[in-house]
Amino acid sequence: MSDELDGKIVLITGAAGGIGRAAALLAAARGARLAVSDLSAEGAAETADQVIAAGGEALALPADLRVRAEVDGIVARTVEHYGRLDGAFNNAGVSGGQIGQGAHRVAEWDEDAFDLAIAVNLKATWLCLRAELEQMEKQDGVGSIVNTSSLAGIRGFRHTAGYSAGKHGVIGLTKTAAIEYAPKVRVNAVCPGYTDTALMAEAKRLLGDALYARIPAGRLAQPEDIARMACWLLSDESGYAVGGEFVVDGGYTAG
Repeated sequence: MSDELDGKIVLITGAAGGIGRAAALLAAARGARLAVSDLSAEGAAETADQVIAAGGEALALPADLRVRAEVDGIVARTVEHYGRLDGAFNNAGVSGGQIGQGAHRVAEWDEDAFDLAIAVNLKATWLCLRAELEQMEKQDGVGSIVNTSSLAGIRGFRHTAGYSAGKHGVIGLTKTAAIEYAPKVRVNAVCPGYTDTALMAEAKRLLGDALYARIPAGRLAQPEDIARMACWLLSDESGYAVGGEFVVDGGYTAG
């Protein structure tokens, strides 16, 4: 296994399962020492336990990332435990399906659902980003931050108004931070395609084979496919990647 993250201190949010858990396990296997955060205390602890069982090091930090004090708290506890922060994967979010509301057009979205989408997918990402950037600048101004956007952050999809708005916002936030903090702190975004997690169960049921027909690779992404991109962006191997939106979609947007 590669050691491209050897010795780096990395914070991963949304780490209770799916892409976040896969990224935690892969980053640890590549030498990172981790802090893993999630709204689910049980889920964060399970991920930390899996990392430790595999021979890695992880600190579980449950938090509601919509709350600035809790975000500041997980960064502070990471630094208190490890002494510094070298990288962060801001992966926490809610999907269009989680937000719910069914097949509603822009003017039909429920206001509370829209607010939730923006609060979790965009504002929480900004709260994490600002705390991480402040910490990295206190150290020596060196680090790498990866934000999770989506295909819905680079193109439109029906019935995703709040989700798409938030994920487009993540791209804008990423690019702005990249310009302001380069060259020492690199900020990039990863844009997953349809990924085989629990959140995709309903879409798989509704779309069936039609979903796979849209993807040139002929399959959904596995969480590990996205994790590999995130870990590369966190590593020094991607040292010239700044402000990018890295699409991992099996060719979905190629056509």
